[in-house]
Order: sequence, then structure tokens, then C-alpha cells
Amino acid sequence: MGYRPAYPSDGIAPIPQQRVVDKLDEYMSRRDYAGAERHLLYWLEEARAGRDARGELMLRNELVGHFRKTGDGERAMEHGRRALELVDELGFGETISAGTTYTNVATACNAFGHNETALELFRKATRLYEGAANTDARLLGGLYNNMALTCVALGRFDEADDLYQRALHTMSRVEHGALEQAITYLNMADALEARAKAEGGGHGGGPGADVERGIQRCLDTALELLDDPTVPHDGYYAFVCEKCAPSFAYHGYFLADDDLRARAKEIYERA
Repeated sequence: MGYRPAYPSDGIAPIPQQRVVDKLDEYMSRRDYAGAERHLLYWLEEARAGRDARGELMLRNELVGHFRKTGDGERAMEHGRRALELVDELGFGETISAGTTYTNVATACNAFGHNETALELFRKATRLYEGAANTDARLLGGLYNNMALTCVALGRFDEADDLYQRALHTMSRVEHGALEQAITYLNMADALEARAKAEGGGHGGGPGADVERGIQRCLDTALELLDDPTVPHDGYYAFVCEKCAPSFAYHGYFLADDDLRARAKEIYERA
């Protein structure tokens, strides 16, 4: 890539973090996961060679998210463990950066079934985010949403309901927050079904009529949010459409599933 750092007197050669992130966004806008992985691993080696612990932390966080998306739990957890170590080594334990790392690793833990660990990390992140005056609302909304998923997995449904409402309220204050709200409503639909099954509601232990109506309201609201004309139809929109499509299919909204996949395909083909 032609990057040759100049080593200052302290022997640390910082990587160009914004340049790395911008290039990563290009790969993701094309859904080029293999290219994104090569890019991140290259810069990880550059950060390690240059003794750039801050840059390494950023890259480890990105790699946790990358391997979560590609379903590689072992590698996601490997980078997550190292990211948590770097938070301590850098003395970041009471910072927003630590909260972001805790949230990121917790989300991966939830994705791969380590829910008790995930909940512990989410709680640490919540304390940091809520205790800071300058926390980005988007970060806080994402935290509430993902923490709620973990609570559902652990059968803590009342906590999940509260967190989903907090996520919706927080994302209502974010520009183009409709996409995150749509994801939350789909998660709420799944939570309604999970709770009904856990509590033995409906015929044969399935959801009853009231639960089905609640699920339908969540799905319809999510569709309205995904159709918000003010939301840019960019790479992130395509990613969200792809992420949401299977949830609609699962609940029998097959036309919505097809439509969202088509929207994503069109955007990726333009990139």
C-alpha cells in the first residue's frame, strides 16, 4: 500500500486510522468481505510493527465486528480478548473508547452464545456511556439494542423490553436513525415470540392472538421505517436491508423479504 511511517523519538509509528477506516468503508460498500479482511490484517501488522497500541485497538475492534459478520466465532473472540487487554494496557478503562470496546466484544459474545459474558460487558459499557456527557446517541442506542438481545437470550424479558424502548427513544434523536429503529422493532417481534414460547402462551406453546398482533405491529412499523424517504440509500442501507430481510421471511412477510434483498442488490451493483 506504499505506507512508510516516520518513527518519532518515542519509537511509535501511528497508523493513519482515518485512511484505514475510509478504505474499509469502500470494501464494505461493495460487500467485499475478503478484501476488508486482508486490509484489516495488513494494517494490524503495521500497527504492531510500529508499536501503535491505539491503532491496534481500533483494528482489533474492527476485526471483532468483521468476524462476527462472517460467522467466525473463534477469531472474533481472539481479537476481542486482545482488544480488552489493550483497553487495560492503554489505561482506557474509564473512557468512551473502553465502552465501545466492551459493547463490540459483548455483541460478538452474544452472537456466539456467550451471553453471561456479554451481559457483564454490556453493563460495564452502560455505566461508561451513561456516565459521560458526550456519548454519541448512536452508540448508546446500539448498546441498548444489543444488550436487549442478550437479555432475551437469557430469558430476562422485562429488562429486554425496557432496553428496546430506550433504544427507540435514543435513536429517534439521531439523524437517519430510522434504520436502527427498524432493526429494534424486528428484534422486538422476535422477543415477543420468544417470551410467548418461554411462558407457554398460545396453543401448543406458540404465540397467542395478542402476541401475533403485537408481532405484526412491530413488522409493519419496521417496514415503514425502512421506507423512510429521508434515509440515504447507500452501502449501509443495503447492509441493513440484507440484515432485516430474513426476519421478515421468518415471520411470513415474503414479499418484504424479496423487496429488501432486491434493494440491497441494486445498491451493491451500483458501487
